[in-house]
Amino acid sequence: MNKVRMYRTRSCPYCRRAEKLLKKHGVKKMHVIDVAGNKKLWAAMEKETRRNTVPQIFIGDVHVGGYDDLAALDRKGKLDKLLKS
Repeated sequence: MNKVRMYRTRSCPYCRRAEKLLKKHGVKKMHVIDVAGNKKLWAAMEKETRRNTVPQIFIGDVHVGGYDDLAALDRKGKLDKLLKS
């Protein structure tokens, strides 16, 4: 299974939804980077993703985007394939 990395904050409901969806698809472990209150980590996230919202999710080397993007992959039946590729 591909490694999953996610930038998030603890108070973000979309971050929790993303974690729940990933766990539903068998992701047992992910690298979580909590950017709340950390300007350096937030700036690093923005530089890497060119976005300024959380969550920002990577599966392997692929930047999936946020929760809406992750959910769209799931609806199209492409999430499992990306997780297992």
